[in-house]
Amino acid sequence: MNARATVELKSADELEARLREIGAARYHNLHPFHKLLHGGKLSRGQIKAWALNRYYYQASIPVKDAVVLSRFRDRALRREWIHRIEDHDGREGAEGGIERWLKLTDFLGLDRRYVESTEGILPATRFAVDAYVNFVRERSPLEAVASSLTELFAPGIHRERIEGLLANYDFFTDDVLAYFRKRLDQAPRDAGFALQFVRENARNPEEREAVCAALSFKADVLWVQLDALQHAYVEGHVPPGAYVPEE
Repeated sequence: MNARATVELKSADELEARLREIGAARYHNLHPFHKLLHGGKLSRGQIKAWALNRYYYQASIPVKDAVVLSRFRDRALRREWIHRIEDHDGREGAEGGIERWLKLTDFLGLDRRYVESTEGILPATRFAVDAYVNFVRERSPLEAVASSLTELFAPGIHRERIEGLLANYDFFTDDVLAYFRKRLDQAPRDAGFALQFVRENARNPEEREAVCAALSFKADVLWVQLDALQHAYVEGHVPPGAYVPEE
């Protein structure tokens, strides 16, 4: 544990400040793979590999949220959290984030059945995402909610992604990036609720440290997925059974 983390967090304001420090230092917008993606340095095939692997994360988010929902005994909390599942799964007459992501993979030329099967994703993608679902199942409800706080930092990376993809790749169009535009509104709403929840419910230094550890864990989940993409599709070490771009 570093020296900064040994300082007791004595208030909700100190907790929030530490959470924002964690995001500034560990959020995956800092990863070299994202700099390549947003800077126009990847081939279409490498972008397809990213979209294919990211689908497994997107498709697992409502599963994760259903697990979190099941942890709440308070009906008001369940009513608040349930919209996250609809945001991703959609409902009759309204598409969700998973469908918008599949439109992105369709546009890139990936077969939808192949994408949905998740057969070609990297082993590290599957392990990292499954670890996240298991985390919210096994840890306290407070830690489960805290792990979602990467959404505090999501709007910045979404804006950067939209701008970078449109500016640096001539095959992207604005409507294909609808998933990211929608999250510009959804993520701040969700993060605001989760932040208020941990501020109110982490009542002692030990619980506040657990909240910070949960956010750090989630940052690691996002970071390791990009490590795997970098290793496989930039450095050229694609594991057996994983997707191999034709380009």
